[in-house]
Amino acid sequence: MPQLIAVVGPTGTGKSELSLNIAEALERAGSGAEIVNADAMQLYRGMDIGTAKLPEQERRGIPHHMLDILNVDEEATVARYQPLARAAVTDILSRGKSAILVGGSGLYVSSVLYDFQFPGSDPEIRARLEQEATTLGPGILYQRLAALDADVASRIGPHNARRIVRALEVAEITGSPVAGMLPDEPVYWRQAHIIGLAAPRPELTARLDQRVHGMWAAGLLDEVAALRDAGLERGVTASRAIGYAQALKQLEGAATEAEAIEETQQLTRRYARRQMSWFKRYADIVWLDYDAPDLVEKAMASVTDATPQVPR
Repeated sequence: MPQLIAVVGPTGTGKSELSLNIAEALERAGSGAEIVNADAMQLYRGMDIGTAKLPEQERRGIPHHMLDILNVDEEATVARYQPLARAAVTDILSRGKSAILVGGSGLYVSSVLYDFQFPGSDPEIRARLEQEATTLGPGILYQRLAALDADVASRIGPHNARRIVRALEVAEITGSPVAGMLPDEPVYWRQAHIIGLAAPRPELTARLDQRVHGMWAAGLLDEVAALRDAGLERGVTASRAIGYAQALKQLEGAATEAEAIEETQQLTRRYARRQMSWFKRYADIVWLDYDAPDLVEKAMASVTDATPQVPR
């Protein structure tokens, strides 16, 4: 029976590899599967090295969806992503195959798994708030958000300027920033199995630090130079991506290579911790060790033996 399967977890835990292995196992079982990307930065054309996007020749002939759909000067929003990703999932399931949702962007994953509608947007309000964030700093806007709703502010944190601006925009449009947040007990959009990959923090830290060095060795700086010509610096979302923002600094002479790499490592470690905190909130997730010798067998058992989470 076709299923919706999600493979999630911190960056660097091998989600892409496991998703391919699950898809091949399902193919051997006679049903097959296709993969739907849930990594916000992999939506961008040309952002390959810094996002660890699988090259087409390494996808084992398995169709992938929601990759390379945006130019780097376009803004990625979960409100735009959700209907496209859900349409891909629905299409895959309608053809008798399982859909494997893969990625570490928590809100993007949640937007597919859970029944959640995003409030609209107002360009004038957004522009004004973004200007305030630039001139006053995100701290002032965070204090304003905390005064409106301390819980929402706490969930976003004081450093995520983009989400602070969005919460204040939603508050002006709807009267409450809560309208732009996932509920504490979300309802599933459709039946789903959720697999989480975990790694011990010291081990993951070492892997991530090595991965960043590998990005520079693989030519990230050349990739960013080419993307700069394509409008990367104009991109609200893409220009802030971890690794890309630091490579831009290096190209501009504002940072040495060592400084750019070190900052990227620090931000990547912090991002991995945030990812783990996000996915730990999923009550029905099945956690597996990323390097378990029988990882594929355990993953397959979790989607064949367990009862999928169903809409309530």
